[in-house]
Amino acid sequence: MKFETEVAALQKTPMFQGVDASRLRLLAFMGEDRRFNDGEYVVRQGDVSDSAYLILEGKADVIVEVNGKATVVATLGDSEVFGEMAMLCETPRTASVRARGELRTLMFEREGMLRLLREFPEMAVEMARSLAHRLERTTAELARLRAKCPPSEPS
Repeated sequence: MKFETEVAALQKTPMFQGVDASRLRLLAFMGEDRRFNDGEYVVRQGDVSDSAYLILEGKADVIVEVNGKATVVATLGDSEVFGEMAMLCETPRTASVRARGELRTLMFEREGMLRLLREFPEMAVEMARSLAHRLERTTAELARLRAKCPPSEPS
C-alpha cells in the first residue's frame, strides 16, 4: 500500500500506538509530505500554529529563544511529532524547529487533525496521554534546572 512507510512511522509514535491501523492510514492520507534541507527552519517560534509534523526521516533541533539567546533544547528523530500542542491550543509556536541534515516530514493541517480527533476519540485520548507524558518530563527537567540555580532575590 502507498502509505505503509507513513503508517509504520505513525505506529512507532507514542501518540498513535493504540490507534487502529485503518485509522492511521486515513491520517497518513491526510498528511502532506514535506522535505527540508540542512539548516532550514520547519517552523519558527512566535509564528501562528496551524499544523503539526511527524518526522519520517532525519533529525531536527528544537530551538527556544529567550532574551535574544537561542538554545537547542531537544533533538527529534524518526517517528517523533512536533507542533501539536500549539496547533491544538491555537497559540503561537513556543519554539523553532530546524532541520539537522536532510529532513522528511508528514505535515498535518489543524482542521483535518481536529476532524479526525472528533471522529475517533481514541486518537484524542492517545494524544492527550502523550502530551501529559511530555509535560511530566518538562516539569521534571525544570525542577532539576531550578535546583541547580541559586534562589533569586525578591524584587
